Amino acid sequence: MPRVFKTRVFERWMQKIDLSDDLLVIAVHEMERGLIDADLGGGVFKKRIALPNRGKSGSVRTLIATNKNDRWFFVLGFEKNQRDNIGKIELIALKESAKTMLTMSEVKLDSLLKTHSLKEIHYEN
Repeated sequence: MPRVFKTRVFERWMQKIDLSDDLLVIAVHEMERGLIDADLGGGVFKKRIALPNRGKSGSVRTLIATNKNDRWFFVLGFEKNQRDNIGKIELIALKESAKTMLTMSEVKLDSLLKTHSLKEIHYEN
C-alpha cells in the first residue's frame, strides 16, 4: 500500500479550496492505473482533480513527487483560472525537491512528520 503525503504548504492551499484527502487518494489510485495528465520529468507529475460539483477542466491542478511505487508527495496545487502552468525555474526546484523526498530515509521522513512539515494521509486501500 503506497504512502501518501502532503506538504504543509499544500495542505494550507487545499483547505482554502475545500479539497479533501479522499480526493487526493482517488487521484493516486488513478495515477497508479496510468491516468497521469503529464510527466514533467524528475519524478514530478501533474494531475487534475475535480472538486465537488465542478468538472476536471474547471477544477484544480496538482503537482506530485512520486516514484510511482511506494511514495506520493502532493507538493503544489493551483486552480486553472489562477495560472496555466508552472515556470521553468519552479519546475527545476520541484525536481530537486522530488529527488530529496523520494530518496530520504525513513528516519528523516518520520522527523518531518513529527515537525508537521509533512502530513501523511491515512486511508483504506
